[in-house]
Order: sequence, then C-alpha cells, then structure tokens
Amino acid sequence: MGIFTIILPEIFLFLSSTLLLMVGLFYRRINIINLLTFLLIIFTAVLVIYQPSSFGFNNSFVNDEFSKTIKVLILIGSASTLLMFSSSRRKLNIDIYEFPILISFASLGMMVMVSSNDLLAMFIGLELQSLSLYVLASLNRNSLQSSESGIKYFILGALSSGLLLFGVSYIYGFTGNTNFSLISATYDKDSLGLLIGIVFVCSGLAFKVSAVPFHMWTPDVYQGAPTPVTGFFALAPKVAAVALFLRFLYSSFGETAADWQQIIIFLSIASMIFAAFAAIAQSNIKRLMAYSSIGHIGYILIGMACFNFEGVQSLIIYLIIYLVMNVSVFSFILMMKRKDEYCENIDDLSGLYRHNPFYAILIALSMFSLAGIPPLAGFFGKFYIFMSAIKNDLYLLAVVGIVASVVSAFYYLRIVKIIYFDEPSEKFDEFNSSSLNLIFFISSGIVILFFVYPSPILNIGNYAAKTFF
Repeated sequence: MGIFTIILPEIFLFLSSTLLLMVGLFYRRINIINLLTFLLIIFTAVLVIYQPSSFGFNNSFVNDEFSKTIKVLILIGSASTLLMFSSSRRKLNIDIYEFPILISFASLGMMVMVSSNDLLAMFIGLELQSLSLYVLASLNRNSLQSSESGIKYFILGALSSGLLLFGVSYIYGFTGNTNFSLISATYDKDSLGLLIGIVFVCSGLAFKVSAVPFHMWTPDVYQGAPTPVTGFFALAPKVAAVALFLRFLYSSFGETAADWQQIIIFLSIASMIFAAFAAIAQSNIKRLMAYSSIGHIGYILIGMACFNFEGVQSLIIYLIIYLVMNVSVFSFILMMKRKDEYCENIDDLSGLYRHNPFYAILIALSMFSLAGIPPLAGFFGKFYIFMSAIKNDLYLLAVVGIVASVVSAFYYLRIVKIIYFDEPSEKFDEFNSSSLNLIFFISSGIVILFFVYPSPILNIGNYAAKTFF
C-alpha cells in the first residue's frame, strides 16, 4: 500500500478545500461554494468508510476502526453545520465564502487529530482545527459579542496549547519518544515527572472538551458566536477532542490507568455537578446549551474512566446520540425568528404549542432526550454509560451521574413547560427552510425512534471499541 493511500481522505479534503478557496476569490457565489464544500465533505466520508485499516509515517498516523468511526461522525457534524449556514448566512452577517472553507479545514485538522498516534501529529491536528475555530468564533465582524467570543477563545486556547506542549515536553523528556506505541513500551511507571506530563496534557485536552474546571470559555463563546458556529462547536470539535483524549490515554498509558483514572474521574464529577446547577439560572438558550454540553462531557468521561471494552463502547454510543440530539436542537434554534430577527431567549418559546404544535412536540421530545427520559435516545446513552461504570465498580461516578441527570432535568423540562403552559408569545416566522427542516426532522426522528431499532448504533460502538481491546 502506498504511503499516501493511508492519508487519502485527508489529502483529498485538503486539496479540494484549497481549490475551493482559490475559486472563491474569483467566483464569489457563496451558495455554490457552500454546496460544493458540502459535497466534498460527504465524498470524504465515503473515502473514510471504504479505507482499509493501516498504520503509516512510522506509526505516527493510524487508520483503525475507532478513527474511521470518529471521522465519519466529525464529517456528519460538519455537513450539518453547512446546512445550517445555508439558511442563515445573510441574516447573521456571515455571508462570506470563507465560512464553508474554514469548516472543511477545521474538519481536516480534526481528522488528523483522531488518527494521530504521535504527540507531534496530535499537536499539528489540534492547531489546524483551533486556528479555523478562532476565526469562525469571531466571524461576524459587526457584532461586539462575536468579536469578544473570538478573542476569549483565542487567548484561552493559546493557554491550553501552552499547557499541552509543556506536558508533551515532560513526556518526551522522560521517555525519549513522541510515538504513543513507543511511549507505552518504554515509560517508567514510577516516574513522577512523567505523571506531571500526563497531568498537563490532560489539562490541555480538558480545555478542548470544555470539562470543568477548564470550561470557562464555553458559555461566552457559545452565546457570542454566530449560531451555526455555535452548533459546529457543539458537534464536531467535541467529538474529535474526546477521541484524541481517549487515544492518548489508552494507547500511551494503559499500564498506568490507575494514575490517570483519578484525573478523569475528577473532571467527570466536576463537570456533571457544575453544569447541572449552573444551567438553572440561564435565560439564553445558547448559553443553556453550553452548560448542557459541559454536563454531557461529564457523562462521556465516565466511559473513558472505565478503561474497558464496555466503557469505550458506551462512550461511542453516547457520542453518536449526543451528536444527533445537538443537531436537532441547534437546527431548531436557527428556526426561531420573529419579523426576520433571530430569537435566543428561552422565554421566546412560550406558547409554541399553540402556533406550531408539530414542531413543539419534536423539540419537547429532544429536550426529554437530553434530560435522559425513556424511551428516547438520550436515556439509552446514559443507561449504557452508567451500566459500564457499575460493571467497573465505579459506583461513585454512576451515583453522581444519576443525581446530576435528575437536577439537569429541571432546566430541560422548564423549556417544555414554557412551550406548553406559558402565555403565548408572538408567533414565529414560518419554518420554511428546507435545509433546516431536513436535518431537524431526521435528527428528531432518530432521537424518538432509537429504541425501535438500536442495533446499527450499538454495532458501530462495538466495531469502534474493538480497536483498544
């Protein structure tokens, strides 16, 4: 197999994105550029699916069942974002051809991240993703909030990169290797310096997944960024960062799981508890979804802390369900318009059932799913996560997770109460965007009907988890 065959999807995405960037300079038809970017992302996903498993570049780059699964999820999240962008670009003042190009370059960085089997490859992928995200966060130059969110994200992102690089230098200094497989074979289990390196790298990666106490950027960036960008932040980068986090710990330091498990357990418990209570006071739906994402990261980290097949399998299943639920919610947020102005306050949903009963039912069911109420998809995601924790004797994580789910149900159910029982607000504009309706109905359908035929998603989780066990 030729060496470049190993990175064929990445090469294709890079060359196609670069070509579209040049085309955009001379042919500023944003709808055409967006459509072409959407098609190339879909084609890249097809290339990933049919790519054989392999290693390359001195084992620094790996294509296995886990990386292919995560890459497809990332590309689905990116494609969904482009559909959101197509319906809202003019009104949100992000009507520029660079948006879809930045999405594709960010996707490229994430694909490199999840296939990296080396500390340097990991950092290259992270920075390619981060540079695109910094620009996306501040894309609306006419909005003070958007500019502020971009600056905050850039400054704190630079800090997290510094923490990560400091940890990388420690790991390299105490092992003499940057390759995950070689690190696993040569490190000293009793080395304090190596443990310091693990702590700093975990801190840098915890920022990328917005786990407490490295979450401080999330609510402000989610609120300030244009809504399609916020949706993208909640989808693809989260999935990619979790996958990188897991591969770094499992591939490099599997033999010392008892040491880093304590870090993951702390991040998980802190994220679940903090998000459950901090979200209660929120009135802006995008800020609410920011705290919701922090809480869901806490649940996902339970699967990572288990360090067994069931834990990884439940983590993959939860990531898929989390992706689908957020596509449903953010596509609906982009349909919340009155007199052609976007609404972001939770109270704007009051009385939605009177005007749009069908949409009210679907978004209410999505909120029930986020709360983990059976028989919706979100319940099964949490069920598999908690069961894997119990099987691994991590009872504290399971108990805290269940309590946090009960508390967080308050702010999800409050939205349902506002939709059905509050005095009706002025009617929203017609929900006539075909692209938003498409992804909203598909994602809502998966959330509602998951229990009817869960096998495909369960099989994907089983397929991806085999990589590590």
